[in-house]
Amino acid sequence: MVKFNFECANIADLKKSYDFVVIGSGSAGMCAAIQAQELGLDVVIFEKRDVLGGNSMRASTGMNAVETLTQLNHQVIDSQELFYEEMLKGGKGSNNKELLSYFVRHTESGIEWLSHHNILLNDLISTGGMSKKRAHRPADAPAIGSYLVTGLQKQLMTHHIPVFNDTQVLSLIKTNDHISAVEIDHPQIGKKIINAKAVLIASGGFARNQAMLSQYTPELLKLRTTNHPGATGDGIKLATSAGGALVDMNKIQVHPTAQQETDHVYLIGEGLRGAGAILVNQNGKRFVNEMATRDTVTKAINDLHQNGATLIFDEGVRQAFKAVDFYIAMNLVVSGDTLSELSEKLDLNGANLEQTVADWNTMQERSKDTQFNRQTGMDRAITVPTYYAIHIKPAIHYTMGGIKINSLTEVLNASGGTVRGLYAAGEVTGGLHGDNRIGGNSISETVVFGRQAGKQVAKFILER
Repeated sequence: MVKFNFECANIADLKKSYDFVVIGSGSAGMCAAIQAQELGLDVVIFEKRDVLGGNSMRASTGMNAVETLTQLNHQVIDSQELFYEEMLKGGKGSNNKELLSYFVRHTESGIEWLSHHNILLNDLISTGGMSKKRAHRPADAPAIGSYLVTGLQKQLMTHHIPVFNDTQVLSLIKTNDHISAVEIDHPQIGKKIINAKAVLIASGGFARNQAMLSQYTPELLKLRTTNHPGATGDGIKLATSAGGALVDMNKIQVHPTAQQETDHVYLIGEGLRGAGAILVNQNGKRFVNEMATRDTVTKAINDLHQNGATLIFDEGVRQAFKAVDFYIAMNLVVSGDTLSELSEKLDLNGANLEQTVADWNTMQERSKDTQFNRQTGMDRAITVPTYYAIHIKPAIHYTMGGIKINSLTEVLNASGGTVRGLYAAGEVTGGLHGDNRIGGNSISETVVFGRQAGKQVAKFILER
């Protein structure tokens, strides 16, 4: 496959004003920009980093959606109502129900919209806390993040939407209580005022901001994070400076499976467990339903007090979850021709590991996990050499709190009114996920609410 290289705009081509300014080049920002441009707006994207894509680039599993043709093609009968109830249960009932209702009703159209833009998610995989296969991914099973970001970048080029990287948005400017401009800073031109009729904050979360973590969740400061270096909460600061309110800032998700034995923290996608991997402790035994919600699996790993746990899988699972090829390339994976060889390399109890895998294979064949009641991600046994393992530990993954919005993606103030002309979408916002985000919902959120922002901004501007 030919590698696609996206070209950012030349700063010399920057205009003094645009209809719509988008802050952040992740999936939410790109979806909003494309949707708004298709509805007739003059759009620009500002990205503070030299590289594009944000945390969206790091997503590996899929995009949750229900009542899709892909589900029917895989004989999965699902409903918006069931998706709503399982998200509410996963979020411990604290989800913003207005956002949740809009979300579950628009995932199907999100998949359809992506398909219309040559981004095809025709395969399915399971994620934790879901009773149905809902995570849509490319049919050849690569990591969804790079596939989605590349597809959206191709659309930016097709639509001639400029993206200026290395461009920090310093402040939002109000005129008559309405957001009317942004102040930017770029190494070549310095500080400039760019006029806008509306602004979208889609700049991601704050997992890399130690001061914010210290303020809201000091107990997590000792943990490392899967987030990219730019996840520093800049958009949250912009929103509050303009009068926006925050919500759920103390709700931060710790992902149970991150490989941390290198300088870099690598998220090991939930899709690996969804494809059939199991978790074992140092004694070579399973200890949890691997497809439970992330908070449950994280607690089970922490309760071992064994400095993490180990994912075990085989060649069949590897072929079903192609992100493993990247993990291998990054030297994150231990392999062996037999489970005995694998256990020796890992210093696990070999006899226990062999028995654990044998028991798992029997339960998988019968579709009944009599040990931990796992009900999904049981399509494959662990029987095909080569055998693989990845040592994992929990890491900060997703900030579920952020800017308070309504289902129109309008930024709300402390009294519940709107900050006119200001919108937000993606991880920078809070409320949708409640106490715990379900795997596969972050990409869905960026597409559903990114598109919603593009539509609502177009309506706001064109109907003025």
